[in-house]
Amino acid sequence: MTRRFLPHRDLHRLHQALVQAGYEVIGPQVKDDAILFAPLNSVDQLPWGWQEQADAGSYRLQHTAGRRAFAWNTGPQGLKPWLFQPRQSLWRAENTEQGLRFHAVEPEARRLAFIGLRSCDLAALKIQDRHFLEGPYADPFYRAQREQLLIVAVNCGRSAHTCFCVSTGDGPEARFGFDLLLDELENGYLLQTGSERGVAIAAQLPLTKASGRQVTEANTLLAGARQQQRVMPSEAELVQLVDRLEHPRWQQVADRCLACGNCTLVCPTCFCSKQETEGDIQNQQAEQVRLWDSCFSEQHSYITGKVVRPEIRHRYRQWLVHKLATWQQQFGRSGCVGCGRCIAWCPVAIDLVEEAQALLEDTLQEDKPPEGKHD
Repeated sequence: MTRRFLPHRDLHRLHQALVQAGYEVIGPQVKDDAILFAPLNSVDQLPWGWQEQADAGSYRLQHTAGRRAFAWNTGPQGLKPWLFQPRQSLWRAENTEQGLRFHAVEPEARRLAFIGLRSCDLAALKIQDRHFLEGPYADPFYRAQREQLLIVAVNCGRSAHTCFCVSTGDGPEARFGFDLLLDELENGYLLQTGSERGVAIAAQLPLTKASGRQVTEANTLLAGARQQQRVMPSEAELVQLVDRLEHPRWQQVADRCLACGNCTLVCPTCFCSKQETEGDIQNQQAEQVRLWDSCFSEQHSYITGKVVRPEIRHRYRQWLVHKLATWQQQFGRSGCVGCGRCIAWCPVAIDLVEEAQALLEDTLQEDKPPEGKHD
């Protein structure tokens, strides 16, 4: 894909082109001391000069006074809340003189154009697509919104301390799943197209041919982002977690874990849900709704009068082993895309990478090459 150049001063032209194409533009903004995606009325709302300082149990924004709108890596949300909604009405019923009458809830979708998604978000979207669309029963609500989605992705020019997408093979460079892709430079953006829709939008922009210096700058930023990352054990090593079910580390992490479910809420690939019936006080109307759930909830493993995973160690074990090991049997890869959100947004600073390394410590030591002899 040929890279072309869009000056900083013309970024608003991209926003205009998306609006003229009939899209509601959703972009990153500083809200509630975090980077959140919300309707974007102007590029002036982008988080110019802001970046996050993330660590285990810590997320803070810092203004760098730079001219970059995408100097950050992630916030607490990705695409998941927009496609797999936290609350989804499935069907409704009303009590009439002729008895109960049921009404289907038709999927509603808006033409949405997202600006600022990262390679980890696109990898997570691919996993969610496989779960919600490629099985024998595709989710009609997810599908309706997915078909109306246009993505303007951005390559990462840095990595937060919590990032490890290089280990999972998902970044920091986006390689698929986008309509347009940007590399943010000091004086503008390199732009690539990834679909016919992206080509149509790009045709409306004042683009010039990218110079060799600009391409080198973009590649240097990507190389720096790779070097800044921590290392997660490989997928071949993570599979061995199924042989560590009685490891004492599970109790050690359970002694800290609050079972709050924050990690599953911010995770861009988790898809657990439950269904509940909501009715009015007169018992004349009812609605069946699907709600986000978490395997950290005690009731999530309730089956015929018994909670299968009664202790926190059982629930944390279920989450980590499924996410990193048995997920590979389901989808041919780990369920982790290396975004690091679960690390930053854990209130007691439990670190997924550290836990995986601790559980596999003996295996990792065996695989470590012998140290050379020194004179």
